[in-house]
Amino acid sequence: MKEDNCLHAALICLGMLYYSHAITTEKLNHARPSLHGHHEKGKEGQVLHRSKRGWVWNQFFVIEEYTGPDPVLVGRLHSDIDSGDGNIKYILSGEGAGIIFVIDDKSGNIHATKTLDREERAQYTLTAQAVDRNTNRPLEPPSEFIVKVQDINDNPPEFLHENYHANVPERSNVGTSVIQVTASDADDPTYGNSAKLVYSILEGQPYFSVEAQTGIIRTALPNMDREAKEEYHVVIQAKDMGGHMGGLSGTTKVTITLTDVNDNPPKFPQSVYQMSVSEAAVPGEEVGRVKAKDPDIGENGLVAYSIIDGDGMDMFEITTDYETQEGVVKLKKLLDFETKKSYSLKVEAANVHIDPKFISNGPFKDTVTVKISVEDADEPPVFLKPSYIFEIQENAASGTVVGKVHAKDPDAANSAIRYSIDRHTDLERYFIINAEDGNIKTIKALDREEIAWHNISVFAVEVHKQHQEAKVPVAIKVVDVNDNAPKFAAAYEAFVCENARSNQQFITISADDRDDSANGPRFIFSLPPEIIHNPNFTLRDNRDNTASVLVRREGFSRQKQDLYLLPIVISDGGLPPMSSTNTLTIRVCGCDSNGSMVSCNAEAYTLNAGLSTGALVAILACIVILLVIVVLFVTLKRQKKEPLIVFEEEDVRENIITYDDEGGGEEDTEAFDIATLQNPDGINGFIPRKDIKPEYQYMPRPGLRPAPNSVDVDDFINTRIQEADNDPTAPPYDSIQIYGYEGRGSVAGSLSSLESATTDSDLDYDYLQNWGPRFKKLADLYGSKDTFDDDS
Repeated sequence: MKEDNCLHAALICLGMLYYSHAITTEKLNHARPSLHGHHEKGKEGQVLHRSKRGWVWNQFFVIEEYTGPDPVLVGRLHSDIDSGDGNIKYILSGEGAGIIFVIDDKSGNIHATKTLDREERAQYTLTAQAVDRNTNRPLEPPSEFIVKVQDINDNPPEFLHENYHANVPERSNVGTSVIQVTASDADDPTYGNSAKLVYSILEGQPYFSVEAQTGIIRTALPNMDREAKEEYHVVIQAKDMGGHMGGLSGTTKVTITLTDVNDNPPKFPQSVYQMSVSEAAVPGEEVGRVKAKDPDIGENGLVAYSIIDGDGMDMFEITTDYETQEGVVKLKKLLDFETKKSYSLKVEAANVHIDPKFISNGPFKDTVTVKISVEDADEPPVFLKPSYIFEIQENAASGTVVGKVHAKDPDAANSAIRYSIDRHTDLERYFIINAEDGNIKTIKALDREEIAWHNISVFAVEVHKQHQEAKVPVAIKVVDVNDNAPKFAAAYEAFVCENARSNQQFITISADDRDDSANGPRFIFSLPPEIIHNPNFTLRDNRDNTASVLVRREGFSRQKQDLYLLPIVISDGGLPPMSSTNTLTIRVCGCDSNGSMVSCNAEAYTLNAGLSTGALVAILACIVILLVIVVLFVTLKRQKKEPLIVFEEEDVRENIITYDDEGGGEEDTEAFDIATLQNPDGINGFIPRKDIKPEYQYMPRPGLRPAPNSVDVDDFINTRIQEADNDPTAPPYDSIQIYGYEGRGSVAGSLSSLESATTDSDLDYDYLQNWGPRFKKLADLYGSKDTFDDDS
């Protein structure tokens, strides 16, 4: 088989090569235009000249998967101007040029150097050009052509899925579509039969068939029964080459499941069911179960049960348990063995969902007889009611009858009954019951506001059979009596602004009453008669169980009174009504312009407006920090204080003071007023410090203030020195004060250096000794100089 396939493939390849070569030659012959240009008639007789082209190629073909020893010849490029002398050079460019396709630049032959796969790439676009071999000058315009990869059958069909799953209803007609499987072939569908697929079934006959062209699987047998066989495995084959010999193929598996239809009615496995029930059974208790079998599944197998006949239709009922598909027979009413000892029921089981297609198969239901026998039992006492509800007014006297319970023995013996209260349900012992007749009475007064309902249990026990007892719940409602006065719903504490306007509402109050709604709202609010004309506040009943308190006058003062107590009377709607007087505390507070409370403390009134407690604390903290800084600064200055004038001879180099103004001597008094040297603040006796704000003002001593227009410089300076020495607000450091005025009538004359060019003998500094200790250093400096000159 393999040798035949190889031979067949070789023959096909040789045929394709021959066919490709023939087509290529034919196309080349047809594509090559004439060397001679020709004229065409244009519009209005104009002669158009067509440009002459010596070569044009459309496309070449090369077969895929060629594995020969030599590169396969794709085609040959040739220009009409090529005379064969080798002066023309052929150049190839484009997709795959130089890698897949190479050209002989002399002959123009194009070869494919690699094996091509059409499924990877079907065609390549190349550009050919003929140029002069010596000058590389183009001899022909570039020509673009296509190399198409010719397909061979080298890809088998492949299905979209390896496994398919499908469903079809059981008992479907022959030819019913089940599923369509699809395969694909990577070969060229436009060339030959390499991609022409044919489907066939390998496994799954005779139940299913497949359409050869479409791959649609259909049923092939009628009345396939799911209950007999539910699942089928089918193998489908897809073969190319139109299904002929030599074609490639692929397979897939299809799992087909028959879905259920309701083609089977339910059936009881027996005709009669026997059951028994005790007469002591309570309604709702299960008596027994029946089951009809249905081989269908899902909703097709659902069965509903019903009682259609029998003397026990009123005493029993049947329900369906859909999990087990069983009919549950339950007791509907209490039984009495002494009255009736057995019952008979006719039960029907029917499908819930019926398929009209199979209605002819017969009725989809079945019936069975259920016989139930009643068993005698020693029954406990039975109360006439399942529960009791009684009412009694609160504050009723002790011994008041609440109500009566009654029980009896259902047995024929009819034993006597004794009653008792379950003390676990009446721990406070509010009630007592008469053991003989079942009358319930109170032991002490009841308060609805403490307990509105009392839920107790009463036992009934047979006198001769104390193990037979019954229990019944008794609910006792305490009826309300209006015995509680209304009061404020909350602990109200209101505030009113000092700048409150007249008739301004500042609080809304409501009330609460422990009594029932019948004895509570509606509430009525009012002021006591003695303060009905209160000058400060008034009350408005809103008639919705609330009241608004309003300001009667304008303006309040915390200094005069910061607290008001307003009594308010609240009455309820009970019969007879009850009332109480409640006191509303009202504080007078400072508010901003928007009416928002700022402060309600009386002492806060004396503080500056707008300063909160936090701001005051911050200011005090800043003051303390500044005081600490000042103390530290003074301490450091005392430890490191040095004289301003250094008396050592070698340090005088840095104590030279330069005056840039010579001054006019005594003549300056005519152009300058000595009063300008005076500090304007000093005239008033207060000299402020510029570094910190003084805590108190310094008052200069009397007699030290110079006359405002004094021109005595010596007195002026001495006055300033005394003020600085005695001023506690002066800076804690020495300062130099410069006065740009010499004064009139100076004994020393001018200190200017402009006239120092004269002889030194004109200068006499002996008077400096008389100026006092403040000028001692200056006198020593100049005196020593004079002594030195005399010695020389």
